[in-house]
Amino acid sequence: MKTVFLHGMGQTAHDWDAVLSQASLPDVDCPELSALPEGKLTYPGLRTGFEKRYTDVKEAFRICGLSLGAVLALDYAIHHKGKVDSLILIGVQYKTPALLIDFQNFIFRCMPEKAFSDMGVSKQDMIRLCHSMRSLDLTARLREVSCPVKILCGEKDRANLKASRQLSELLPQAELYIIPGAGHEINKCAPETIVDILNS
Repeated sequence: MKTVFLHGMGQTAHDWDAVLSQASLPDVDCPELSALPEGKLTYPGLRTGFEKRYTDVKEAFRICGLSLGAVLALDYAIHHKGKVDSLILIGVQYKTPALLIDFQNFIFRCMPEKAFSDMGVSKQDMIRLCHSMRSLDLTARLREVSCPVKILCGEKDRANLKASRQLSELLPQAELYIIPGAGHEINKCAPETIVDILNS
């Protein structure tokens, strides 16, 4: 079975390296999210690009996503039920908290352009992407997610703990894992935990 890894905002595909080096997975895909849209980097463009990437994949696959990648994975599972075998969602929000996204955008605006070069995006791209997610709300369609779901959140990831707990209640088939001592980027600070989940 194919496993697709989706990185978070401000990360690149290489941020999964620690997980992939420890996991024995026969079929893996780890796209650079910023390269998926055909036009400007927006969330709708990102979702469309992701859908196109897996149009010809016949067998249902597993998606492991962090933050932005987790939102995209959840959204995809809603719209393409038969193509998703299971989900691993890390530090996920199913409804964009406007204050949080506005604060994140404020931080991005204060950062120098060169700080975005390692992410493979421009400062304007990142600001545009954040703005395009401001009204995203998957709440009404969560009942359409029928596959098994595992939700991970770092004990220190205060911005996403509440949403992770709420999502685990809204999805009857979901299992919630609070990772002791971990922050938001579990793929970097506790990769072995993700490997254990993948192998369970």
